[in-house]
Amino acid sequence: MRARIGEPESEEREGTETPRQPFGRRGQTPDAERARIKAGVWYCLKVFLAVRIGLFVLGLVATALLPPHHVYGATATPPVPGPVSVPGWPAHEITPGIHNLFTAFERFDGLWFLRIANTGYVSGDGSAAFFPLYPLAIRAVSFLIGGHPLASSLIVSNVAFLGALMVLYFLAASELSPSAARKAVMYISVFPTAFFFFAPYSESLFLLLAVASFWAARRGKWPLAAVLGALGAATRSLGILIAPALAIEAIHQWRESSTPRRTLVARLAWSAAASLGLWAYLLYWQVAHGDFWAPLTKQGNWQRVVSFPWHSLKEASRDAFGFLGAYPQGYHQLDWLIVVPMLLVAAYAFVRFRPAYGLYTWGTLLVALSFIFQGRPLMSTPRLLLPLFPIFWGLALLAERKRVPHSLIVAVSAAGLGLLTLLFVDWFYIF
Repeated sequence: MRARIGEPESEEREGTETPRQPFGRRGQTPDAERARIKAGVWYCLKVFLAVRIGLFVLGLVATALLPPHHVYGATATPPVPGPVSVPGWPAHEITPGIHNLFTAFERFDGLWFLRIANTGYVSGDGSAAFFPLYPLAIRAVSFLIGGHPLASSLIVSNVAFLGALMVLYFLAASELSPSAARKAVMYISVFPTAFFFFAPYSESLFLLLAVASFWAARRGKWPLAAVLGALGAATRSLGILIAPALAIEAIHQWRESSTPRRTLVARLAWSAAASLGLWAYLLYWQVAHGDFWAPLTKQGNWQRVVSFPWHSLKEASRDAFGFLGAYPQGYHQLDWLIVVPMLLVAAYAFVRFRPAYGLYTWGTLLVALSFIFQGRPLMSTPRLLLPLFPIFWGLALLAERKRVPHSLIVAVSAAGLGLLTLLFVDWFYIF
């Protein structure tokens, strides 16, 4: 049977487990290793800067090209057309000026993160649904730069994304190849919803923590993997899936090696510790507000309902193609055209890569497809795909094997990124 990507050859499985090297391959000279690291870092930096500058330009063009979409103010009674706002953090109006480089990305859920970072949580207003690590990071940086939450959020998001690209590159280079790693970095950076990585959203921080946690586990650094996983679980609710994925990786490594059973027990304990970020946040709500389950139950404020994944896909397909050319079916079509091809790539990645990566990816996908907004079944799923880095590995592997042209992937993704950025900046319903 053909081994999955990242598995050692059969003769290695029978011997003592050898920790994987942090970067590259064993036997390289220090100079070659330094050159290899420098090349990877420089490539990630170039991709990051190219996309970051492109999005700055798109933000300026979007605010000047199209009038803002008339969404409904969240706090108005009765609701009236105007910018979305949250209690305590009204959105900036779109007005002429260079500030649009930055304020163009202050949209939708980003307003919640900024409000929480600025004034904290309030019981009963729905803020509990937004996990605390990202707002805490914003508050810390804001303190250092003199109290500017929006600027701080952009610093945190952009720095975290650059760091995530670098960790992703080196993990992919060791699991796949440097060529595939470069492709994966490119694909995740120009994915149609990649603008969320640069906006006041938690996607970039969560991607960094998730990839780094797997990186640490693959190198036998289990206490570090647990800490990073726990921080990931404190960043978003689906971060809890890092814990069972690490447990699967612990069992996989134990089966590959001749390490004693107590080593497996210790690694499973570290894997379980990766869930502590969620439990700490729930405990905070119990102590501060007497509502232990608020971070989970307040998700209902966004009108999510339970659905079978296959039913969600059926409804999404019907909505996307049942009324072609009619508003607002275009939103459904955009969701479908992004999500369904990525589900196919995710199935390929599940077969090709280690089980831990498959559990992390498909656990997230199944949750997203099981708790849906009834009027738009795939809403937000294109954004939830972003931290699922094994999907982008799968896409890179398909391009490496000439199953899908690399240039086609980049061109289609970049076009989608441009379109969705224009819509997002002008307050259309891209969440």
